[in-house]
Amino acid sequence: MHLHTQNALPLIFPSKEMSDGALAIDNKFDVEFADQIAKLESYNKHLYRPNTYLHKWWARRCGSTFRLILKHLVPDSARRDYYLPGGLEGKIILDPMAGGGTTLHEAIRLGASVIGADIDPIPVLQARATMSSIPLKSIENAFDSFYNSLCERLSGMFLAKCPKCSDVSEIQFTLYGAKRSCSCKSAIFVDSTILRYEQDGSTIEICPFCHEISKNRLCNCRHDDSKTIILEKGIKSCPDCNKTFKEDKSIPFFTRYAPLAIIGKCPDHGLFFKKPSENELEKIRIADMKRPDLNFGSDNDILKIKSGPKSGDLIKRGINSYSDLFSSRQLLYLHHSIELLQDIDPLIRLNLALLVSTSLEFNSMLCGYKGGSKKRPGAVRHTFSHHAYSFPYTALENNMLYPKKSSGTLNNLFNSRIRRGRLWAVQPKERVLGSSKQRTVTINGETDSGTEVYRFDELKKSTQNFFLIQGSSVSIGIGSDCVDYVVTDPPYFDSVQYSDLAAFFRVWLHKLLPDFADWTYDVAGSAVENGNGKEGNYATLLTGILKECHRVLKKDTGRLIFTFHHWNPKGWAALAISLKRAGFYLVNRYVVHSENPVSVHIAKLKSLKHDAILVMAPIEITSAPLWQLPLDIDKTDSKKFSEDCAAVLGWMLKSSLSEDAIKDKWYELLK
Repeated sequence: MHLHTQNALPLIFPSKEMSDGALAIDNKFDVEFADQIAKLESYNKHLYRPNTYLHKWWARRCGSTFRLILKHLVPDSARRDYYLPGGLEGKIILDPMAGGGTTLHEAIRLGASVIGADIDPIPVLQARATMSSIPLKSIENAFDSFYNSLCERLSGMFLAKCPKCSDVSEIQFTLYGAKRSCSCKSAIFVDSTILRYEQDGSTIEICPFCHEISKNRLCNCRHDDSKTIILEKGIKSCPDCNKTFKEDKSIPFFTRYAPLAIIGKCPDHGLFFKKPSENELEKIRIADMKRPDLNFGSDNDILKIKSGPKSGDLIKRGINSYSDLFSSRQLLYLHHSIELLQDIDPLIRLNLALLVSTSLEFNSMLCGYKGGSKKRPGAVRHTFSHHAYSFPYTALENNMLYPKKSSGTLNNLFNSRIRRGRLWAVQPKERVLGSSKQRTVTINGETDSGTEVYRFDELKKSTQNFFLIQGSSVSIGIGSDCVDYVVTDPPYFDSVQYSDLAAFFRVWLHKLLPDFADWTYDVAGSAVENGNGKEGNYATLLTGILKECHRVLKKDTGRLIFTFHHWNPKGWAALAISLKRAGFYLVNRYVVHSENPVSVHIAKLKSLKHDAILVMAPIEITSAPLWQLPLDIDKTDSKKFSEDCAAVLGWMLKSSLSEDAIKDKWYELLK
């Protein structure tokens, strides 16, 4: 692998550190290689770094990009090759906004000791679970016992008879329709009355009148008026009274849906769709009867929804408790999981509790059905498929204990999130470029795990130690001038409200792991723009975090390196002001591919699919590069746009512009 310098850098008077090559990343970065490998990884990040994907987190960056960043910090040039193990032994890397844990995992693989901090407990718990060395067999044994106990308690709730032979089979999904009413009638709304497109061109459809399910809607019910009519979501008003169909927000959210279809697999007759029988509806009613006795606390307790940028959408729909987002069978699953995990070894309990928590993304009444496609039968549209709360017309209740391979089940998630991750961690693999077929190579001598320490002074006693801090990185609580490099991925201004969305999981993890974290932290401490038109939390808190990074960094060779992109001039202005206040200047910048073009995360950001990698140094290094202000910013190309914005940032950090002038200049350039 060769290290390239990105072309057309608008800077003059390089610093001494840049000219003598002490830090390779100051002068050069293998942009071409980073682009190619990130384009592969961005489509299926969880397949390339399975050990970092135990629990849901948002807007993760490509692990390959961060591996390459860290490789450019390796002192020995002979060990900088992407496919060689190690190189950062003896170094301390800090990520003050750990999030999905990408930096921590990539740095510990290279032999560094790492510090990870985050105000939210979920990133800290996920890092502890995935970086701790635990024998896979121990986790497998505990999971098998846990899963079997759940099945003993709950599997009878998910049984249905095959419509052809009447043999009892496991339910895979139960489909529900959204109940609405106008001034003259009630109706049930679905995304489509077609539940499945078959390979032979036929369809499996539900009759809008009698609710029977058959091929090509071959139904002889003669428009039976005894059933509530089923309508497709495009119909807004009643054709009889002309009034709008409305949702009853006065009743619990889970009761606003009516069960319409059961999907299962018979050993003899394969996949079947059927209208729920009275016996199968009775199982739902039994679960509903048990619901009031489940001990989750009152709605005024942990499960109460607090208003936020995203959770406010729930409150507007009359949803005030997170328990309301789950069917009674799903709540029984949570109730028994909490009971069964109490007496397990703490680290194994942590792994399994995170598994249960992340399974909720595929097991809530916010899940939709996308199993009608010929290409994607049985697929679940998970809770956060749009990085926000969305409310399906056809809601899907998953059978989390379904024994066969199926989307979002506990068994499937254990195999993909824990077993696969642990196997990868002891023998990490990287994708090899230049081959028509997908090929990977094992990085021999490398492991994605380490030893947790509980004081900073223990970090250097050996390699691959990790020190985790839950709390605001405005005050990390370690000494000054002691960290070699800060490598991070800060929240992108107002793009994703991480902490607010994470409450969906956090309230249940609080129940599953009450003593494992500080669950009472203030979400307002998150560095995300609050959207009120003022400076908000972002610049204020980011300034505090960056000042702390400046304090702990070694001033002679220390670097702050992070990725950033945004179309919003307010985001770039807040970043520039925060860096200027904290005392950093831009040494260099490189632009690499970061997102696949259909990513939901960038759908409303005009498809920006590149990150600027920003290499910062403390202002104490006086021989700083001078950046030229681009005459214009190219808004037609994602890569060039990110390049130009980074150059403007570099120029601003060396300028004498006031903070108001910085805001005005960004608005002028990006309006």
